[in-house]
Amino acid sequence: MISSQNRPAGQRRGRLRSAAAAGVVTALAAAALAALPGTARAAGDLSVQYRTSATGATADQSEPWFKVKNTGATALPLNEVRIRYYFKADSADAAYRFACSWAARGCAYITGVFGTLAHPTDTADRYLEIGFTSGAGSLAPGADTGDMQLRFYQSGWQTLRQSDDYSFGAGQTAYGDWSKVTATRAGDLVWGTAPAGDTPTEPPPQPGGSGTLWDDFSYTSHTDARISAHGWSVRANSGGPGVPGATWDPSNVTFSTGNGNTVMTMETSTAGTAATTEQTEVLTRATKFKNGTYAARVRFSDAPRSGPDGDHLVQTFFTINDLKAPMADDYAEYDFEYLPNGGWGEPSDILYTTSWETYNPDPWQAVNQHTESRRSYAGWHDLVVTIDNASIKYYVDGQLFGTHDAAYLPERPMSINFNQWLIDLGGQTSTTPRAYEQQVDYVLHVKDQVLTPAQVDAKVAAYRSAGTAFEDTVPAN
Repeated sequence: MISSQNRPAGQRRGRLRSAAAAGVVTALAAAALAALPGTARAAGDLSVQYRTSATGATADQSEPWFKVKNTGATALPLNEVRIRYYFKADSADAAYRFACSWAARGCAYITGVFGTLAHPTDTADRYLEIGFTSGAGSLAPGADTGDMQLRFYQSGWQTLRQSDDYSFGAGQTAYGDWSKVTATRAGDLVWGTAPAGDTPTEPPPQPGGSGTLWDDFSYTSHTDARISAHGWSVRANSGGPGVPGATWDPSNVTFSTGNGNTVMTMETSTAGTAATTEQTEVLTRATKFKNGTYAARVRFSDAPRSGPDGDHLVQTFFTINDLKAPMADDYAEYDFEYLPNGGWGEPSDILYTTSWETYNPDPWQAVNQHTESRRSYAGWHDLVVTIDNASIKYYVDGQLFGTHDAAYLPERPMSINFNQWLIDLGGQTSTTPRAYEQQVDYVLHVKDQVLTPAQVDAKVAAYRSAGTAFEDTVPAN
């Protein structure tokens, strides 16, 4: 992280029902349904409407828009619902990305993952599965979700052929019931007809895959051998950023377990002098992370755990590479920085997100773009930054915080870092010892994929449901 010295201010799923109302199904009807293994066996308690705003046989992206309607008599929790849209891949190795352009209930509560069909057909060998987080809430009887304006595209923006896709309907330019998509509720098929032999009863996609770093920080102490084996370094060497002469103490990085979950705590302490100032940092040894999604759940603190308040403290989650020369144009850094007591000319709490192109340490010159919010961010927060070939986007608790320009995109891979340090000793001049804490729940990086915050939540939940504490499939450079 850039030294603070001379840094200017402001940088900164009801169940499957019987087919007849009286609960009687004739043998003939049963036989007919058995002949259609991918068809919902009865009217469910929801319906799915579809339309498309991209009607061409080919397009740069497919745009399946949906509404889910509750046709039952009781509330429908949306997090029990999964919708599948079936399509034929444009090539065997084609990779796809999902995006939500707009949704009446909010894109942050909608997830999208891709899967491969066990029994490919002439019109389908893949599917896009749409789900909802608990934040999407429930539908009252008779209510619908409103617009969900969704889209997907090839990762390299190659042209898509839609005319051979099972679920595509070129004539569906207005919403209408669409049986060529399926919906399940709590795993039961309640709407639509899947391609032959592909009833959506298989388990959901598993977490992981090529190009993912996931760590739940389930360690015992800073000396746990797994920390190093998993590619992390707990800093002990001297140097910036922060108070000149301060130390970086690995023993102040601890781990605690509560409610079955382990969190990492980083303590920074001082008694008002450089010699008594101990800062903390945890970082990846490898610089192999570039485009994609970075996410962490971090707890910021406004007040010290003990002692007087007021120090100019910085609590962070960021990515960075080295500055090879002053103003070198291949430098990159992307920061979340929380200052609970101000600093850099700010009088009180402020959260910065900053994207760096380069800088000159002496004389100080910086080329960056930043977004800030002047309010308290004490407590747990979900932090996400996405980097693609067009922009850098920062999210806090599912909401877009800032978008930065393509001029600040990285040219070289970076490391992933957390640290907590003091800008100076001017915020609190007392010699009474005090200690501040920043906590980290998890970190996730998905290489070359831009995920929504809701997709991040779904991926984290899948890892934890599977009992996976660590995975690193991001290739070395």
